[in-house]
Amino acid sequence: MESLPQVLWIGGPPGAGKTTVARRIARRYGVRWYNSDAHTWEHRDRAVRAGNPAARRFESLMPDARAAEPPEAQLAMSLHAERGPMTVEDLRALPPSPLTIAEGTQVVPGMLPPGSSAVWLMPSDEVQRVRLDGRHGPSKAPALYRLLGRTIAAEVREAGARTVDVDGLGVEEAIAAVEGAFARRLAEGPRAATAEERRRLLRYANRAVVAQIKGAFTRPWFTGDPADAVAVFDCECARPDCDALVECVLADGPTDDTGPPLLAPGHRAA
Repeated sequence: MESLPQVLWIGGPPGAGKTTVARRIARRYGVRWYNSDAHTWEHRDRAVRAGNPAARRFESLMPDARAAEPPEAQLAMSLHAERGPMTVEDLRALPPSPLTIAEGTQVVPGMLPPGSSAVWLMPSDEVQRVRLDGRHGPSKAPALYRLLGRTIAAEVREAGARTVDVDGLGVEEAIAAVEGAFARRLAEGPRAATAEERRRLLRYANRAVVAQIKGAFTRPWFTGDPADAVAVFDCECARPDCDALVECVLADGPTDDTGPPLLAPGHRAA
């Protein structure tokens, strides 16, 4: 498998903090952020077209019926194994410059190209449970997420891969640990050199959010009106230290590379 030296990989189970860490580092250093969640429906559509039985079963079931399936069946329908190679294909299609930080639960040692720079954020079972309870409500997180955690931990442990124990770490401490793991590659670049280049990277991530939500609304069992859907985007002011988010209806979200930057209140284009 051909290497992807321009990609920095962050893996880990649900609740590990992958998205927050990757998003913040990408902005701080002027590199692209590949948010795997934003490609979920695209990957599912590809698996269905390829005739994957688990993908087709997922699409055929109503959400309540899927949730009632045993965790092992849910794991198969999550396409945990299949989405890794799809992610590699996605990243091969991106420009080689600047660097890309790619994160997701499907990032496991066995799917990585040779020579990859990768780190896994690993919470203990108890810390993962607490974080998922905070996100979904006490004992309401899907059992699949706990099974994914155990599955990923076993794969990472067997490979002897580099990990960051996130128990007891705040957000900035977790970011610092991943920055340390990628220090040489982040210093070497390539990275965005201008504010306009930074804005294009932010627009790439924001457009992926729009595509993600639109993909969900193509499902016959997905409820709601897309005209009323509210999404959260990164502020496109291009300041490296900005961490602001912009909440707006989907119709006001970016669908192409044109148009003015999407800015948080009080922010100006750098």
